[in-house]
Amino acid sequence: MKLFFHGGGCGDSCCLRVKDMSVKIGGDEILHHVDMHVHCGELVALIGPNGAGKSTFLKAVLGQVDHDGVIAFSAPGQRERRPRIGYVPQSPAFDPGDPLTVADLFACCMSKRPAFLGLSKAMRQTVLDCLERVHGEELIDKRVGNLSGGELQRVLLALALEPLPNILILDEPLSGVDVEGMGTLMDMLDEIRKTYDLSILMTTHDFSTLDKYADQVILIDHTVLCKGTPKEVLASEAFSNVFHRKGGASI
Repeated sequence: MKLFFHGGGCGDSCCLRVKDMSVKIGGDEILHHVDMHVHCGELVALIGPNGAGKSTFLKAVLGQVDHDGVIAFSAPGQRERRPRIGYVPQSPAFDPGDPLTVADLFACCMSKRPAFLGLSKAMRQTVLDCLERVHGEELIDKRVGNLSGGELQRVLLALALEPLPNILILDEPLSGVDVEGMGTLMDMLDEIRKTYDLSILMTTHDFSTLDKYADQVILIDHTVLCKGTPKEVLASEAFSNVFHRKGGASI
């Protein structure tokens, strides 16, 4: 497994480079010879049919699965061996009957003080500051299990942004979000990447937002088939072949 931090090569911007990366699980090759380059400030959408290896790719970048090849990071002024990565997983489920509030969730993730003892004044202000980044301060006392799909994504996004990462990774952030909420969430991601100059790598099955928000689209089906601007990829023969064969796309 080769995953490391490197300096230079991208001027003054941070980036993620993947070169000749392959993943085998249980003898099956899930990904093979994957190459890509994500620059800081870019929003890159990873698309492909179900079972194409998109989530496995994200897990490899996160260091959760072994891989061959190289995954390398760089960022200006960063000396750590690994970059800071913010991660929002795909559609986590919470029991609607669970009394856990958004404030409690943050306390469990960020504080050594047991959540059942309540939040200190300082911790509550910290949570509000985190939620402010996603315009979600009013969610602080709502039960997590009662949040809408869009509200839950905002809360998880606020958690992923503390501390501010070099790269933000989201696995199907639009899943379970209504049409209006999709636009709101994508506007928020666009604002976040511009405000904090971080790169965003996300998987998605919804292609209607790509032309407006994505700088780069990468089509993957166990390997990279096509990459470029949204218009270039969505108009490509590779895109047509994959989604015609696999049963259509969400455009």
